[in-house]
This record gives sequence, structure tokens and C-alpha cells, in this order.
Amino acid sequence: MEVDALIVGAGAAGMTAALVAALEGLDVLLSEKSGQVGGSSATSAGTIWVPGTRASQAAGFTHGIAEARQYLDAVIGTAPDDRREIYLQSAPEVIDYLERRSEVKFAPYARHPDYLANRLGATLAGRPLAPLPFDGRLLDAYFDLLRPPIGEFMALGGMMIGRDDIEPLARPFASPAALRAAASLLWRHARDRLRYRRGTRLLMGNALAGRLLFSLIQNCVPIWCNARLEELTLSGGRVRGGVLSINGKPRQVMARRGVVLATGGFGGSVDRLNEYVRPPLAHVVAFPGADGDGMRLARAVGAVVEEDHASPAFFTPVSDTRWLADGCGAFPHLSLDRAKPGVIAVNAAGRRFVDEALSYHDFVLGMYRSHASVPTIPAWLVCDRTCITKYGLGRVPPGRRSLRRFVANGYLVEANSLADLGRAIKVDAAGLQRTVEQHNRFAQAGEDEEFGKGSTEFDRYNGDPQHTPNPCLGPIETAPFYAMAVYPSTLGSSVGLRADVDGRVLNFVGEPVAGLFACGNDAASIMRGHYPGPGITLGPALVFAYRAAMALRDTKA
Repeated sequence: MEVDALIVGAGAAGMTAALVAALEGLDVLLSEKSGQVGGSSATSAGTIWVPGTRASQAAGFTHGIAEARQYLDAVIGTAPDDRREIYLQSAPEVIDYLERRSEVKFAPYARHPDYLANRLGATLAGRPLAPLPFDGRLLDAYFDLLRPPIGEFMALGGMMIGRDDIEPLARPFASPAALRAAASLLWRHARDRLRYRRGTRLLMGNALAGRLLFSLIQNCVPIWCNARLEELTLSGGRVRGGVLSINGKPRQVMARRGVVLATGGFGGSVDRLNEYVRPPLAHVVAFPGADGDGMRLARAVGAVVEEDHASPAFFTPVSDTRWLADGCGAFPHLSLDRAKPGVIAVNAAGRRFVDEALSYHDFVLGMYRSHASVPTIPAWLVCDRTCITKYGLGRVPPGRRSLRRFVANGYLVEANSLADLGRAIKVDAAGLQRTVEQHNRFAQAGEDEEFGKGSTEFDRYNGDPQHTPNPCLGPIETAPFYAMAVYPSTLGSSVGLRADVDGRVLNFVGEPVAGLFACGNDAASIMRGHYPGPGITLGPALVFAYRAAMALRDTKA
């Protein structure tokens, strides 16, 4: 088979590259080694971090590219190449293009602070954009081709739950509005289950992947699933296609203009991650198919991997949910529970080691720093009955009257005193008691003198705005007391193939490997192991996929 462009990997990056290439008139083939499209993107929050978009300006957010540049310089430092600047300059244009020519649509959050909210150039909102919800019924027979979210983010056998859905579902009788919202969600889901294996109200990353898939179908882009790239084909010093294994049978595909690698990096492989991460990881959240295929095959044809990042991957703490049917075995504690008043995180000495409300990435970095001197893997989230009933914890939803199931399967540890809780989780009981006493004094005063929890806009965004004097600090005093183990995990890799501003993969001397492009997590992150805000992987994934597709368009066949 011969096409203009072979796109390998059907996550958000690969689907965007295929869509843009098709919109620009190229003959495209999109291949995916698993049986469904979406990759890690489909199971993510779906947020993209794109400063200066038309939608943000229309919503009244005035911070532009100059302030974003200032912020990234403050967080990451000087960029080693032009990719970060090109991203800032071209990202708004890319979003305009997608919204104008496809069903990929976004809206700015009314409020979503940058993660390092005290750094120069940080904003409270305007840069993160959320994909608009999507009706999966529009996919019709293709709905099952879309990878579902992880089971940890669904309820009632496949109903997606957004941030705004938690309160009405947890407390439907709190108000007439809450009852109407809960009834509407449940009625829609009940109707869906008569026809589909899960709910068709798609949110977050599943909405983004669904919109991309719908756009590909509209543009008649062929998608080959169960098609693994086994090798890249070289001829005359140029990548001219690849050999795909389709259900175990080899198929040569020639690509007149080039091959785009978008296989997801190596964030779904514990073994590959542990080549970089110490102490080693035991859990991953990313799609298991993201196991480094693209990088391995690119290196075989002369590509180089950029490894000098502050962190090799983007981290999140997780709790072990292997007991949960249809789950991935790890619940990502992104921000909502850790920031709530009445939750602390402690190490084996029973001491706090970090501002619990930090971003998921920085929280795990705090775990690693603490673990260098005191065992902190796992760390323990500790709270009391009042807190867990009001806010929930991990996979435990708010408003739950009985916690027996979670205690019985070991997800929660319960004790009637802090001393008993410390002994049960094998942390220093006296140290835990002292930590809680100190924390309670901080909660009463409204100031965390040790780590500053609740002192930044980002902390407060995820706290409880109704709780005073500090929305992130509350006492731990009502028995029984609870603890939950959390472990380091990753959302994706930062280390990746070195590429130029148009996604051309580079060799050891900085020259392009002719005919080979990379985007998404296959390409080295422009954030270089730092995590400035929500969507800093998906935003660049879309932008550099677009730029690679445009470069393919301009490549001589």
C-alpha cells in the first residue's frame, strides 16, 4: 500500500496529525496497535494549556503570549531551542484552525490557575481550555472504537463524571437544582445502557478523543487498528514507510512524504520508566500501549533521544485500586481530595513532608525528596470521619455513609484513635499524634506555618471555598480516623525524541532524519520535566501534530 503520510498511533496527537493532513488534501493512513483509538488522551482530563486564544480573549482574559513566555521562563528556565517559542506563537492559530475546520471544540475555564501560581507571569484563568462535552451517539457504530476512560473515573457501570457532577450526585436532595441535575444524569445514563456498553455523555479527554474520531470519520480517513509498527523502511537515507503487523501478518506501507510517530512515548511501561526513575515505580496510569515503540524504532534509524530533563516523566500520586472491577488498578489523586481541609499526607515518621495541595507532579517530587531520608513510599493520606464524609478520598465518594467495603478490601485503614491508626499503617504513632496536633493549630489559625497549604491561588482553587479561615486547612479530630496509601505513578513521559519546530526527528548532529516526524509524547516535551499548568502535554501534542502535518503537506513527494 502507498499513501502520502503514515501516522503511527491514534491518541490525540496522531489523530490530530492525520486529521490536519487529510484536511490539507493528503492521502493518509492512521494506524493503531491496539483495538481502540484514543490512547492515554482518552483517559485524561483532556485540558490543553494554550495561552492567548481567541476564545480566552472573548471571555475577557487579557493575558497573552508575552506573559506566558515570562511564566515559562520563570518555571523552566531558558529554552535550549526554538520549540517553546514557536509553540507560544502558533498554538492560538492551531486551535482556531481545528475549531473552524473540524468538530474539535474548546472553551476556557472560568477559573483554573497555573500550577505555580506564585511565579512571575502566572494567571488565574484563560490559558487552560477544556474540550466541550461530546455526544458519543454521533459516532454510531464507531462508538466502541473509542477507548473508554479508566474505570476509576466512571460510576454505575460506565457513566462519566465531571467535576461539576460530583456534588449533585453525592447530595441530590440538597436543593431542587441538585435533584434535577442528578436525575438528568441518571436518566440519560439509563437510556444509554439500553443500547451501549457505557454512557455516551463524553467529557474531558474522552470528549476530545471522540471529537477527533468523529472528525476523522467525516473526512474519510482510514484507521487500521491492531496494526503494530514493526520497523521503519529506509531507502536512499530517507524513511519511506514502515512494516505494520496487522493481526500478526506483515504489511508494507510506503509513505511518499513521510511517517509521523505518535505512539505515546513510554509513560505506560513500568519497565521503561524504571530505566529512568529511582526508586522504581510499581503503578502507571497512562495507556499500557505507550511502551516506547516509536522511540525504539526511531533510534534504529539514527534518531537521538533528549534526556537532560528535570524529570523523565510527569508524575501523579495514585492509590491502589486493583480491587475495583474494570479499573486500571490505580486511582490518580490529581488535586481535589489532597487540597481539602482536613487531609494531610505523612511519611513513615508520621510527619508531613509537603504542601498537600500542590500539583500532582510536585506532590510526587515531594514524596521522592522525603523518601531520600525517611520512607515515604507509600505516603499516607490521613483524615477523620467528618472530612471523608463531606469530601470523599480517592475512589471513596463524598456522602458515603458506610465505608465497610473500602476498609474490608484494604483501600482504607480505619482506627478509633490516632495512635491505633499509626500502628495499623506502621508509621510512628507518636509522630503522627504530634503532627495532627500541630496541623490542628494551623487549621484554627488559618495558616500552615510549615508548608503553606492554602497560601496560593492554585491551592485555594481545589480547596473548599466555604471553609474558613483557610479553604485548605481543617481540623482532624472526629473519630474514627482514616488513612489511605498513595504511591508515585506517571501520567506520561517527558523524555523523548529530539525534534525541530515542525516535528522533524533529529539525529546526533542535529540534522533531520529525512521523512521521519514525531509528536505527542514520542517527541521530547518542551516543558523539559516541569509541570507549569494543566494540559501542558496535550496542548503541545495538538500543536506539533498540526505543524508536522503542515510540514508533510509542503514536503515533495
